Amino acid sequence: MIDIKLLRDNSEEIISTLSRRKEKVDILNILKIDEERRSILYKFEKLKRNKNLLTNEISKLKREKKNALKIFEDLKKLSGEIKIYEEKLRNIEEEFEKEMMLIPNIPHFSVPDGESDEDNVEVRKFGKIRDFDFEPLPHWEIGKALNLFDQGAAAKTTGSRFVFYKGLGARLERAIINFFLDVHTQKNGYFEVFPPFIVSRQSMFGVGQLPKFENDAFKILDTDYFLIPTAEVPVTNMYRNAILGEKELPIKCVAYSACFRSEAGSASRDTRGLIRQHQFNKVELVKFASPKNSYEELENLVIDAESVLKLLELPYRVVKVAIGDLGFQAAMKYDIEVWMPSYNKYVEISSCSNFESFQARRINIKYRNSVTKKAEFIHTLNGSGVAVGRTMAAIIENFQNSDLTINIPSVLKNYMNNIDKITL
Repeated sequence: MIDIKLLRDNSEEIISTLSRRKEKVDILNILKIDEERRSILYKFEKLKRNKNLLTNEISKLKREKKNALKIFEDLKKLSGEIKIYEEKLRNIEEEFEKEMMLIPNIPHFSVPDGESDEDNVEVRKFGKIRDFDFEPLPHWEIGKALNLFDQGAAAKTTGSRFVFYKGLGARLERAIINFFLDVHTQKNGYFEVFPPFIVSRQSMFGVGQLPKFENDAFKILDTDYFLIPTAEVPVTNMYRNAILGEKELPIKCVAYSACFRSEAGSASRDTRGLIRQHQFNKVELVKFASPKNSYEELENLVIDAESVLKLLELPYRVVKVAIGDLGFQAAMKYDIEVWMPSYNKYVEISSCSNFESFQARRINIKYRNSVTKKAEFIHTLNGSGVAVGRTMAAIIENFQNSDLTINIPSVLKNYMNNIDKITL
């Protein structure tokens, strides 16, 4: 949620900036609602003050044993007006909040223009793309041949876009998760959290998943609970209504979780393999930072996410996300994309975002400014550190051999009982 004072004082600039997002948000109508809300609030508060004056006058007349009947009649009439304005205020507040929650975050000035991910700007690359001396296979074919995962069995038990990991495939998935957690806790300085996989509507609403993305969420029938789309949701909400000390910042959390997404509107995309599942594993990085240096923390967050891919020796690139691909909550975002031979292109494996105070205003997370001593809204950041299923797919494709075996990256061997490769 953006600051209404900022919206009032800089409406033309914000309208111009948001127009770059191609979002259909009627800022002028929201300002009109806000003006009406403030007018009703002013009248409501004035009526309450008048009521207090009449109440005090009645008390005075009673003490003086004088007739207060006329003032009682005025008080009754005034109380009726207060009830009317109380209802008006409640209705206008609900309308105002609903409209405010539909305003996307204001993009950072450095976000590049563009309509889609095709317009993202490459920042850097790592690793050499392998020149195969044989025709490489896609990971879904290798996985089936080596009995690493089984989507057919998952389709029988659950439905499409689910998977059973089996044998060394299950072991590799677990190895990747533990490797990521160890790197981020032992080398990158993150505090590990193991969160609930179910959250309330309030928690989803707080991080900006609702109301805009409700169709992408899995809601538990006859409850107001949701399966989490990412560990960002519960981890960020851990600090709801908190006031943190500035010396505590940045707070850096890492969390493994299963993630659940309906993938609404993507029925024809990535139907084979592990790239786009309804349930998948991910290790998430979440930061709570001072507004003074949150963009420095974003750069560090990207470096931390990159570090696991470097250690795995997977070729990847970092792109600055164009405004048309930025998403609702982010003020600025980087994507990390791993090379996938089957796609013959880089595929997203992590998104790292600075939300500035957008989430903090919805959840009410503040920090105590060490200079002014005032409680101010914190900046929240998050990034995948990284998606586990996509990492497995990238390892299978980039480390495959012509004899249908897969070399184990050296940093994973200790997690894989020291085997060198997966074979038939």
